[in-house]
Amino acid sequence: MDRPDKGQHRPLPLFEPQPPRDIPLFLEKQSFDSQASSHCSNYAPYSPTFFTSSSREASSDYERQILRKPTRKKVTRSDSYTIPRSISRYLSMILTITLLGFIFNLFRMSRESTKRVEMAVKGNRPPLPAAWELFPPLNRYYGGIRTLVPRLENIPEFSKPANEESPAKIPTQTNKGDGFPSSTPYHPYPDYSSTEYLSEYAHVNECFLDAQGKTRIPKLQAYNGVPSGMPDPVVGSYNALGLRDDLCFDRFGRLGPYGFGYSIKQGGTGAGLHGDREGIDSIWNESKAVDFRGLDWGEIQSRCLADNSHRFEAKAKSTVDGFRKMKVGHSTDTPKESEPISGFPPNTTFEGSSAKKKKIPRTAVILRTWWDYIYKEDDILSIRALISELSLMSGGEYTVHLLVHVRDDNIPIWADEDTYKHALQTSVPQEFWGIATLWTERQMGLIYGGLSESFFFELPVHGVYRSTFMPVQYFAQQHPQYDFFWNWEMDIRYTGHFYHLFNQISQWAAKQPRKGLWERNERFYVPATHGSWEEFQHMARVQADMATEPLPKGFAHYGPPSKNPLAPTPPKISEPIWGPSPPPDDNLFTDDDCVPPAPNSPESSAWGVDEPADLITLNPLFDPDSTTWIPGHDVTGYNTKEDRLPRRAAIVTASRLSSRLLRAMHLETAYRRHSMFSEMWPGSVALHHGFKAVYAPHPVYVDRAWPPPHLAAVFNAGSRGAAGGARQSVFGDREHNFQGTTWFYSSAFAPSLWRRWLGYRVGEEGGEEHEVAREGRMCLPPMLLHPVKEVHGVVEGKGVREE
Repeated sequence: MDRPDKGQHRPLPLFEPQPPRDIPLFLEKQSFDSQASSHCSNYAPYSPTFFTSSSREASSDYERQILRKPTRKKVTRSDSYTIPRSISRYLSMILTITLLGFIFNLFRMSRESTKRVEMAVKGNRPPLPAAWELFPPLNRYYGGIRTLVPRLENIPEFSKPANEESPAKIPTQTNKGDGFPSSTPYHPYPDYSSTEYLSEYAHVNECFLDAQGKTRIPKLQAYNGVPSGMPDPVVGSYNALGLRDDLCFDRFGRLGPYGFGYSIKQGGTGAGLHGDREGIDSIWNESKAVDFRGLDWGEIQSRCLADNSHRFEAKAKSTVDGFRKMKVGHSTDTPKESEPISGFPPNTTFEGSSAKKKKIPRTAVILRTWWDYIYKEDDILSIRALISELSLMSGGEYTVHLLVHVRDDNIPIWADEDTYKHALQTSVPQEFWGIATLWTERQMGLIYGGLSESFFFELPVHGVYRSTFMPVQYFAQQHPQYDFFWNWEMDIRYTGHFYHLFNQISQWAAKQPRKGLWERNERFYVPATHGSWEEFQHMARVQADMATEPLPKGFAHYGPPSKNPLAPTPPKISEPIWGPSPPPDDNLFTDDDCVPPAPNSPESSAWGVDEPADLITLNPLFDPDSTTWIPGHDVTGYNTKEDRLPRRAAIVTASRLSSRLLRAMHLETAYRRHSMFSEMWPGSVALHHGFKAVYAPHPVYVDRAWPPPHLAAVFNAGSRGAAGGARQSVFGDREHNFQGTTWFYSSAFAPSLWRRWLGYRVGEEGGEEHEVAREGRMCLPPMLLHPVKEVHGVVEGKGVREE
């Protein structure tokens, strides 16, 4: 058939009837079976008459069939797959759970993000500073040696009466153009060769570093005056204790005699070779620099003691670990009258000697350290200063010991001598081997067994933190030749002379009368507010004599808590302490207890005068009852349920203890199973037995200009104007007030001041450039600094250690 041309339309064909098919056209898409056809009466079965009927009938049937809704049947095809209904349900469930989990996670993350933003906002918001942090800082502590002025002419930057304003600017003067100030030797010992001394005491043989008697320790060098504007101490007093405040020490004059300022090749420490060194040669004018290599301080101290043994009482010799020797029978270590206790023959006579001469008490200085302590140059200088100033230059009055804590109880240091020797030699520098003694906590557990264990602070009762004085007690029992024991710490520094400090504190404490002593002991002495020492004594007596003072509601007292916390606490009787104040059960050894005179007798005012103190502390002996000082509840073996236990505490364990007090502490622990927290134990035992305890108000400085009345109110905020005995006490939650002082375990000012004094840079201040370009190196009056730990500096051959 020909294809039509483009653009032409083919005419539609005329309708012609088609022969019938098997299925009607309008039913072509329907599927019927024989049964379905029989039931559908509206549809006629196929027959030839379908098309032979009249046109009216055909049209009518056709319309009815067209309008009739056909019945659909499921069409099954071989090429399609339907997911089972059970699987579909599981998939829908998983999808729903996933969506819900996603929505929940979005909600949770939104909440957490909101909390983090809130916490970040709060964290970035600076906390409100403490009141003392708002006071202006003091800067004249860092004054240089070229601005020295006499103490009486100095205008202090701080510690003036409240009604007197400080000058707008501290005038300074520089001596650089007029010449560098000269230092003078400082020798605070009695004139041992004077007639006055020899008429009362036996003569003193000079001690040397070598056996040949040729090498002397150079004397300290001090400068008259203080840097212009040097602040006054805010707590304590030089005048009250008899300490000198009209001079100052720079780092070379103080530490130069012990190896500071010259190289290791010359026998020094290699420290102090930087900074302002003008005028330091005068230190070694009288005695040349000492070569400290190869010295044995144990042998040196023993030789000095032997040369001066005639000055001291003949007492029992020390018994080192006698419980391990398993000796047979009973023997005494007390020397006989004809037995020499030194290298001198028994009948040796000395010039000016007499049996009636006064004997000098012996004192041991116990430095507390541990076996893995890292001894830096600063530590070595401090130990050398203690030995030289206290032992050698005093003719053996003091003996320095290192009490070394072996922290690993599994090391059998008591098994044999070789193990002990190895542990000792690996614990301390070689020059100090002869003065070191080892101890362990397991050893204390054996000696002082039977103590009830409370694990206060989650620490054992025999541990060094809770029972610092246990090894000191036992050390005193093993060394009965000493009358007194100074418990000292490795992180204490003193810018003055140790002998002058210890001697003046001991003499001042002996002169204190016992009447009102405990009341004075529990108060800080602030001279700018309290006036003279006599005025302070009167104020303490008046406050102590006040009527009974009930505590506010809700204040805790020692013992089990009340069932009703809102019930008022029974009145706290403010009775002056007179004689022993034993605990309620009074289960004590009382052989050495003091018997006081009648409180109103003529002898009462003089009781205790010229009596050596059994305990000397360097912070007030406060009452921990009702305070927030948590260690005050660390009490072992005492009855604390029925009545309040009398206690006293002095924070910082540095103190002097008598052999009598340590004997009582030893017996209480060994036989009565009594113990307390370290800083509370000596003071409480002295209180129970009526021993003489004295707080020595040494000078303490602050780094900011506190108004003196405000400082006195904060530090003495306890009961009846004391430092303790009430919840608002400075000890406990309010100890942050001590951060800017020179004497407290948490002080931040003390270590910073010591490092600046040594010439090191602290933060953005100090250092060599600061000294050379401005007023020169620092010069500080005598002051105790605590704590000073891990001083890193410039050391020859070791580079620069960053602060």
